[in-house]
Amino acid sequence: MQIDKKATLILDDGSVFEGYSFGYEKSVAGEVVFNTAMMGYPESLTDPSYAGQLMTLTFPLVGNYGVPERTFNDNGMATFMESERIHAEAIIISDYSREYSHWNAKESLGDWLKGEKVPGIYGIDTRALTKLLREKGSMKGKIVINNEDVEFIDPNLINQVAKVSCKEVITYPGQEGSKRVVLLDCGVKHNIIRSLLKRNITLIRVPWDYDFNQLEFDGLFLSNGPGDPDTCDAAVQNIRKALKGNKPICGICMGNQLLAKAGGAKIYKLKYGHRSHNQPVRLVGTNQCFITSQNHGYAVDNESLSIDWEPLFINMNDGTNEGIRHKSKPFFSAQFHPEACSGPTDTEFMFDKFVEML
Repeated sequence: MQIDKKATLILDDGSVFEGYSFGYEKSVAGEVVFNTAMMGYPESLTDPSYAGQLMTLTFPLVGNYGVPERTFNDNGMATFMESERIHAEAIIISDYSREYSHWNAKESLGDWLKGEKVPGIYGIDTRALTKLLREKGSMKGKIVINNEDVEFIDPNLINQVAKVSCKEVITYPGQEGSKRVVLLDCGVKHNIIRSLLKRNITLIRVPWDYDFNQLEFDGLFLSNGPGDPDTCDAAVQNIRKALKGNKPICGICMGNQLLAKAGGAKIYKLKYGHRSHNQPVRLVGTNQCFITSQNHGYAVDNESLSIDWEPLFINMNDGTNEGIRHKSKPFFSAQFHPEACSGPTDTEFMFDKFVEML
């Protein structure tokens, strides 16, 4: 019988949750957030947008389908993950399944966490924890193992995008004569790259602060990413230059916020964010709704949009912004994830719309 070491989750409001370690045994601090998806922990853990965060999963049983093999295709894209490694600081769950069963599983969740030196804590009443976060908002927290205490950290005060963005320009060539799209990498999920490449384009992936305006390209794509968009002023300034032209621009998640900031709008922090597979959004001006996958803690202030811009989608749960569009130029974005890996694929048409504009 395996006996796990005790681990403690401590929130900065003084709340304490006792549990057990099933991942790498080290103490860690970050922002405690919750995700209500029923599945997709390999994709969520490797989503760079979770950098700096202690991810709580509300689904009670985690680990039962294990973890797929970490393989990569010829262009460096992860076959089953959303990046090259785990980006979440830790994972917090209720009940951990050591036994796993899935045709694609190669190892257990616990062994994967240990291999990537990421802590995991189970035995937590995630219902009580989530209720607390909903009432008080996302808050700073730390997981303490082996009595090795650490200081609380607010990851939103740090430029998380700079940590997860690529460090050099990477080109994914398409067929001869294909359209050239610049991808501003703020922490891009690999399925965004996959979704673009399968539409036969040449993709030029650049670091978050790279001045892409010096390149020859047909369209600009702004990726998702972690943390506070206010730490990414260099990206905003470069996007603002691109707005003076007429080349199509599309953004996802952080890309929605950066596009809005470049257009003069304001961003604010949500109380506890949207992190799930089942967020309903409505296309503005219609009764057409879509079920979307989301992962963000900030939102665009609709009231701050200038006269040239308007909301494109609205969240049906809380009325917050889920995308914007320019009234006369080919610029638009979504706060949700059209590539949705893992999650619903209702809105994958966003990629088609962008490529058709090129």
